[in-house]
Amino acid sequence: MAGEGNIADIRCPNCGAPAEYDIIRGQFLCSYCGSRTGVEEVRTERQGFRSLQQERIRKGAGKRRLMRANCTGCGAALVFEESEALSTCAFCGRALVRKDYMASEDMPELILPFRITEDEARECLLDWCRKNASKREAAALKKEAVRLKGFYLPYELVKGPVSCTVSRMDSRRNYHCGGYVDRIFVNCSKQLDNLLLDAMEPYELDELVEFDFAFAAGQRIKMSDIDARELTRRVGDEVSNDYSPVVKKTLETDAVTVDTDPTSALRMPVLLPAYYLQAGDTAAAVNGQTGKVSVRAAKPSHHIFIPWWVKAILATLVISAAAYGGFRLSGMDAQGSLLITGMLGVITAIVTLAAFSDTVRNSFRVETGHKIFTSSGGPLRRVGGALVRDRQEIKKTAVPPAFFETLDGKREHVRLRFTSFSRILKIILLSVVGLFLPVIIALLLNGFDFERLTLGGSAVWFCIAVPVVPIYILKFAVIDLYDRPWIYVIDENGKEKRYRSRVLPKISKDTVKTVLSVLFVPPISLAVWFGIISFCVMCYLTAFGFD
Repeated sequence: MAGEGNIADIRCPNCGAPAEYDIIRGQFLCSYCGSRTGVEEVRTERQGFRSLQQERIRKGAGKRRLMRANCTGCGAALVFEESEALSTCAFCGRALVRKDYMASEDMPELILPFRITEDEARECLLDWCRKNASKREAAALKKEAVRLKGFYLPYELVKGPVSCTVSRMDSRRNYHCGGYVDRIFVNCSKQLDNLLLDAMEPYELDELVEFDFAFAAGQRIKMSDIDARELTRRVGDEVSNDYSPVVKKTLETDAVTVDTDPTSALRMPVLLPAYYLQAGDTAAAVNGQTGKVSVRAAKPSHHIFIPWWVKAILATLVISAAAYGGFRLSGMDAQGSLLITGMLGVITAIVTLAAFSDTVRNSFRVETGHKIFTSSGGPLRRVGGALVRDRQEIKKTAVPPAFFETLDGKREHVRLRFTSFSRILKIILLSVVGLFLPVIIALLLNGFDFERLTLGGSAVWFCIAVPVVPIYILKFAVIDLYDRPWIYVIDENGKEKRYRSRVLPKISKDTVKTVLSVLFVPPISLAVWFGIISFCVMCYLTAFGFD
C-alpha cells in the first residue's frame, strides 16, 4: 500500500497508505488500517520531510555550475546553467544581469518534470494559431513562435483542510463551512499573468518527484518573487475561486462572498513546467506536461460598474417608457397617458430604489482585463515515444465543502435550504393580505356581502400599500428568507432532520416599554391612535359604503 499515490499524498503514519481527510471530524482517515491522524501531526511530519529535502538540495547545489540572472525591468530572477546564452528577459524583453548562483535554499522541494519538448510545445501553439487564424493574437504568436521558451515556474501546492466564511450580498448573515483542497497550485511570480497561467492548468501529479538539480539541465528555473503576505492572499483567493461555484449553488445566488482561511492546509513549494512567450501586447503559455495552450487577448476588455441609484433611475425610465407606449397603443390620449405614467413612475422609482439599495457597495468604476483563450482536448501523453492526445479533457476538481452551524451549543454538520414552495407561497399570501387588508376585514364585518363592498373606502390604503408591499417583498421578506434558512442536521449515517429551535423568543422589557410608549405617550401616541382610528373608519366605509 505504501507505494500507491504520489509524493504529495498525505500518508498514514502507521501503515504508510494514503490517508483521506474527513471534513466532518477534522482528521485524516486511513482507508487501509482505519487509524486517524490529526492535522497538526501531519503538518509536523511534512515539515520534517521538507527539512531533509532542503539539506539534500544544499548538498547537490555545489555539484553544478549554475548562474542567476535578474531582469533590470520587471525584476524577474532566473537560474540556469552557466553555458546558457541568456541576455534578455523572456517576460518583458529587458536586459539580464548575470551572477553566480549561491542561494540553494530558495529551491522548492518538489518538481514536476517536462513531458513535452520545446519543439512539441511550439507545435501545440502553432496548432492553436491555425485553428484560430481569425484572431489577431494568432498572427502575432505565429510570427514570434520561434521565441517560445521553457521554464520551471515557482508555485505553491496547497493541500489540506480549509475553513471558509461565506455570505450572500443581500443578507446580513454569515455562514461557515469547512472543506479540503487537494490540487490547487498558486503562482508565485509577480511578473506573470495569473489568469493566463491558471488557464493552462490543471497538472497531473502522478509524475511529481523530489527536486534535484539534474532537472535544471537545459532548462531555466524562475524564482519566486512574492512576499509571504502576498502568497497567503493568493492562496486564499485561489481556494475561494475554486469553492465559489459550490457555495453559489448552496446559497442559491451568484452574489456571494467567500473569505477563506487556508492556515491549516499544507503548502509545498513546487516547480511546474511551462513554455512562455511574450509577443507584443499578447502572451501565450503552454503547459509543459499536458500541452494545453492559453493565450491572453491583445486588446483589453472593460467592465463598467454603475452606482445603484443610477440603475434604479434607468430601470424607472425604461418601465415608465414602456407603460407610456402601452397606454398610447391602447388608444389613450397623450395627456392622460402622461398623467398615469407619472403616477406609476413615482411608485416605480420608490420600488426600484428599494430594490437596488442592497448593492450600495457598487460605485462607479471601470475594471480592465484581458480575455483568455485556451486550446481544447485532453492532455498529451507519450506512448511508444510519440505524443498522443487524450480525448477526455481533465478539469479542476474541488471537494464539496460541508456547512456547519452551532445549534443549542453544539457544532453540527448541516444542509441549508433557503427557498421552497411553502416559503414563497407564504410571502405571496402575506403580500396579498397586506394589500387588501381593509377589504378582507370589511368582508368579515358585512358577512361577505360583496354587493355592499365599496372599494373607494380603502382608496387611501391602496395608495399607501401599492408602493409599500413591493418594498416589503424586496427588502424585508426576501432578506428574512435568506437570513433564516431552513436547517437540516445531518447525522453520521447521512440522514437529515429539520432543526427546530427549542428556545422560544423572549420579549424583553425594553420591547414592552417601547410598545407602551408608542401607544400611550404623546405626541407619538396621538399619531398612532389617529392611524388606528382612520384604519377602522376605512374598514367600515369599505364594508357598508358612504351612506
